[in-house]
Amino acid sequence: MNLFNLQGKTALVTGCNKGIGKAMAIGLAEAGADIIGVSASLERSGSEVESAVTKTGRKFSAFQADMSDRGSLYAFIEQLNAAHPVIDILINNAGTIMRKPAAEHPDEYWDQVLSINLDAPFILARELGKKMLERKSGKIIFTCSLLSFQGGINVPGYAASKGALSSLVKALANEWAGSGVNVNGIAPGYIATDNTEALRNDPERSKSILGRIPANRWGEPDDFKGPAIFLASEAAAYVHGTILTVDGGWMGR
Repeated sequence: MNLFNLQGKTALVTGCNKGIGKAMAIGLAEAGADIIGVSASLERSGSEVESAVTKTGRKFSAFQADMSDRGSLYAFIEQLNAAHPVIDILINNAGTIMRKPAAEHPDEYWDQVLSINLDAPFILARELGKKMLERKSGKIIFTCSLLSFQGGINVPGYAASKGALSSLVKALANEWAGSGVNVNGIAPGYIATDNTEALRNDPERSKSILGRIPANRWGEPDDFKGPAIFLASEAAAYVHGTILTVDGGWMGR
């Protein structure tokens, strides 16, 4: 089990206030890592994720940043470097989705989704990756999507961002694998989170989606604890440029 032990490690988890990000933060803490959380809506103290992390005996530090705003993002990075100069694990999880048919998809939707889902993760990976390369050690995990492989319906900006993210995983892995930095992605299937609320509330879409999932259920955020721990640990030392699907078997159909 030492392969999965994260004691002595510090992990930054973006979008940790709820859903998959919250579950991954708690899972990493349960494996021994101290957690730095950042979200646009994360409370400075007293959040649910902070309570869950500290109950494991690990430290939790909270930051707020708007991932769609470059100024806010770079200000956060400056604060992060001052307070936590060593980040061992980066979970690039923060994301958003905006639904409207492609012919009606406005520039504002496109810009907002791409800035949060693609620009911010790249900037964070680049800035934290530099230090990982200097130390010749680090783990970077991107939250991708089934739409890293498929096109989806009525979410052109989201599909474009997640498709690009999967290529970014491979591009960074190609450059950094030889320097001790693992870059990989996790592609969630249909998970019971805020992002899928509209689908789950649509009886026709929900039925068709559930009918294709071999596991015969929507995924839960806690299903991502194990995959995150694996990719953040020495158990995944020889895993580079991989997108791990956590989808109840969806992609196998």
